[in-house]
Amino acid sequence: MSDSRLFKVLYYLLDKGHATAPELAAEFEVSPRTIYRDVEALSGAGIPIYAEAGRNGGIYLLQNFILDRAILSEQEKQDILTAIQSILATGYMGGKEILTKLSALFNVNTGNWLEVDFSRWGKCAFDNSKFEKLKTAVIQCKEIKIVYENTKSERSTRIVQPLKLSYKSKEWYLKAFCTERQDFRIFKLNRIVELELSENTFMPRPYPEQTNDLQKMCSRIVLLFSKELAYRVYDEFDETQIEYQENGNLIARAEMPIDTWLIGYLLSFGAQVEIIEPTCLKAVLAAQAQEIYKKNIS
Repeated sequence: MSDSRLFKVLYYLLDKGHATAPELAAEFEVSPRTIYRDVEALSGAGIPIYAEAGRNGGIYLLQNFILDRAILSEQEKQDILTAIQSILATGYMGGKEILTKLSALFNVNTGNWLEVDFSRWGKCAFDNSKFEKLKTAVIQCKEIKIVYENTKSERSTRIVQPLKLSYKSKEWYLKAFCTERQDFRIFKLNRIVELELSENTFMPRPYPEQTNDLQKMCSRIVLLFSKELAYRVYDEFDETQIEYQENGNLIARAEMPIDTWLIGYLLSFGAQVEIIEPTCLKAVLAAQAQEIYKKNIS
């Protein structure tokens, strides 16, 4: 009998409330008979677990059962507290009391060694307030009304059903179902300029992760940077994406969305960057640089 599986069965029931033997058997890839033996073992160890027969039966834990802190290792306690500290860093203050209680319960002093702030410079209050509202909407399955600015500088008002917050490449995104388009959409949090939490609730549906819309929006970009900008290249790209040249220059390869943001991003490097791929991007960037020159020449 696997002690690891016993704990996994226990955690599963703590999370789900109850489950059938076939459900647990499928989850842990064992037979229902093995699950019943696990239930007996847990019961014998003093865990208030029981099985009910009948149409609505299943395997249950006593309603007010609390997992003893001794079951968690010191590393697991630290991992839990670190996760809560990371959430607090987003501006969500609801977890502060939880962190205090768990620190006392685990007898672990977390100190103040971790600081993470996902908000933009000068936008801390609004960004964190937006994050808090979206978090509430996702957890409580409440629709939200947003005003969104897309990459074409078009502003629209949408009613969406928020499903998940996603952090990708230094940016936060909202994965949601758009009631207007009747389809799944991804919204960049920085481009949500207004946000209103509705009292209308919805039945959450699984986001089709296999479509991976964030990846579908991206294209292969190959850039050549002068050696003077090596510090910034390492700020922006992973080391595995960077190739050194004999003269000290650097080539960076990445998957990035080709949109107005990318053009502005590349222009920020001035004459210290050259586009190798895709070639069609060269003309777009050159045209934008020419427009900047015309507007600013004296």
